[in-house]
Amino acid sequence: MKKLWLALGILAVTVLAACGSNTGGAEEAGDEITIGYFPNINHVAGMVAEEKDLYSETLPDGTKVNYQYFPDGSSFMTAIETGDIQGGLVGPGPAMNHFTSGAEINVVAAGSTGGTVIMARNGADISSPEDMAGKTFISPRVGCTHDVQFETLMKQEYGITSDRVDGEMKHVTGKPATYASLFEAGKVDVATVPEPWASSIEAEGNGNVLIDTPDVAYGETLPAAVFVTSHDLVENNPEMVQNIVDAHKNATDFIQENPEEAKEIAIKKIKEITDQELSEEVIDNAWERIDFTYEVDEKHLQDFANSSYDLGFLEEKPDLTGLVDLSFLNE
Repeated sequence: MKKLWLALGILAVTVLAACGSNTGGAEEAGDEITIGYFPNINHVAGMVAEEKDLYSETLPDGTKVNYQYFPDGSSFMTAIETGDIQGGLVGPGPAMNHFTSGAEINVVAAGSTGGTVIMARNGADISSPEDMAGKTFISPRVGCTHDVQFETLMKQEYGITSDRVDGEMKHVTGKPATYASLFEAGKVDVATVPEPWASSIEAEGNGNVLIDTPDVAYGETLPAAVFVTSHDLVENNPEMVQNIVDAHKNATDFIQENPEEAKEIAIKKIKEITDQELSEEVIDNAWERIDFTYEVDEKHLQDFANSSYDLGFLEEKPDLTGLVDLSFLNE
């Protein structure tokens, strides 16, 4: 029933726009959209937009804006494809993987770059990447952005691969917010971690930085988060997509212009979503590893997709032509 009402809401927006509405969308109350994001620092634009109600400022009057929080990219992309959410922030890995598998989606903006850190557990007897042979590492999902960044580096620079391809490292998956406790319990040796969870591990003294953001594969060039919507929405309701992108751009500008308030919002939202309260010290440290931007460089995405193919996460060599639509950033 929820999907039916969402579909009807989108249809109403399209019909009104076609009839010459000067608002670029529906005017009657009851129209509804849902935006998704993750509780990590690369997705602060989503937190700021929610806290400041920025989508309501750009969408037509009466539009109800909901938010949904995701633990990983696979569940996010499924929600995009089923229409449970209309847009939001996700890592580039899941977006590219689903696109090459036939998902009709578009990347319409970036969210941030940087923020991936490789952490080693204290007591794991790991002082360099070469020590990873025979060790266990954790990432949010198989083939996710952080997984590909780590495994690309290990394969290209050290010739060490995971057990997915009969390699020397054992791979497990789990939510980043749990990594500190897994380190403390000695259940994993290394984690490929999105911020702020790397800085949290540092602050709690359960691990140390094995490979910092600039030295991780694509660490400072790849969009760590991209803003995705369905191609159907882009084609049939570009006014709505433009309104959504405008709000996202406003959120990114707010972060750049008001970093201290944005940090406070991040602490508050992460506490609400994960029930974990992070200190100002942790957030400050995480912030230094991230650049908040909505600009997208298609070449970096293609290079990253090629690495995903080389690692065996994609069955065919990817062609990302048509994935990125920059027209909404240029309006």
